[in-house]
Amino acid sequence: MSTQNYCVIMAGGVGSRFWPFSRSQKPKQFLDILGTGQSLLQSTFERFNKIIPKENILIVSNADYADIILEQLPEITKDQVLLEPMRRNTAPCIAFANYKIKSKDPEANIVVTPADHIILKEMQFLSVVENGLKFVDENDALLTLGIQPSRPETGYGYIQISGEKDNIELNKSFRKVKTFTEKPNHELAQKFLESGDFFWNSGMFFWSLNAINKSFEQHLPDVDNLFKDGLGKYNTEEEQTFIDSAYSKCKNISIDYGIMEKASNVHVLCADIGWSDLGTWGSLYDISDKDANKNFVNGGHSFLYDTKNCMVSLSENKIAVIQGLEDSIVVDADDILLICKKKEEQRIKQFVNDVKLEKGEEYI
Repeated sequence: MSTQNYCVIMAGGVGSRFWPFSRSQKPKQFLDILGTGQSLLQSTFERFNKIIPKENILIVSNADYADIILEQLPEITKDQVLLEPMRRNTAPCIAFANYKIKSKDPEANIVVTPADHIILKEMQFLSVVENGLKFVDENDALLTLGIQPSRPETGYGYIQISGEKDNIELNKSFRKVKTFTEKPNHELAQKFLESGDFFWNSGMFFWSLNAINKSFEQHLPDVDNLFKDGLGKYNTEEEQTFIDSAYSKCKNISIDYGIMEKASNVHVLCADIGWSDLGTWGSLYDISDKDANKNFVNGGHSFLYDTKNCMVSLSENKIAVIQGLEDSIVVDADDILLICKKKEEQRIKQFVNDVKLEKGEEYI
């Protein structure tokens, strides 16, 4: 393990598309959604800890989740938990982590990852991470991880590579990025799939501290200057007070829009690692083992009759008897029961807002 390699795990989201299982007080990254005995955060930490020293893994999250993080990851210290007083998207989150790391190791190489991704091919993934960290150590480059697409997915962003597409060696090929495209419609996603030179944007990044700081100075100087003003306060008792003040002045902007789509030194590592952005109940259904009737059941005790193509997630002691249901999502979370068609799951955000207006914050 290189002591100059660091991992930043972003764990501040609210996971509203996994409501009612995921709530604001305990979002999906802190839940055992897969039934493995580990939360998504714990699985992500354990995965990276196989190649990165535990003391070099930082968790960035909302201040409300500090206790949950330390409870779930007793092997880290409070100093490794970076607490955001408010949500300001990924660019401020990364700038905070950059300067935190800079105060300890100005020559660091960093991998940044969300806390809630699924990796089915772990050995291949760890090899990819090591390749990526080696690449940014040797090159003045910003690197993103592009995933080999398997379907015309409209829920992901896409990365178009430059150069010949026919000689890509997955998990080893580094290419310059030609374009980034946000979530396309189905027709465009189908064209991307057929072209062979578009990859899903995983939201995982690699860079040296020097390279990413130069990019912040060039493309997001206002954000960079806010966090640069804290040099000398990071890893001291003054850090949190400074961060609370900086965030109150900081704009809301993603690293993709703020830097990756503007920088000229952006590369992509094309990979096949069994990846899923676990963003929706449908994405969980897609990657999960199913019974003979294409049902995925997680938790509780289910009795299914004449039921097909459904996903059922129950609280531990719940018994559910379901008859005649097809292509649906059933989620029991103690005080809330959700039943909706899989093809309508994008309406869950509407359901959440309606419940919030009618019944209050305690159900969100």
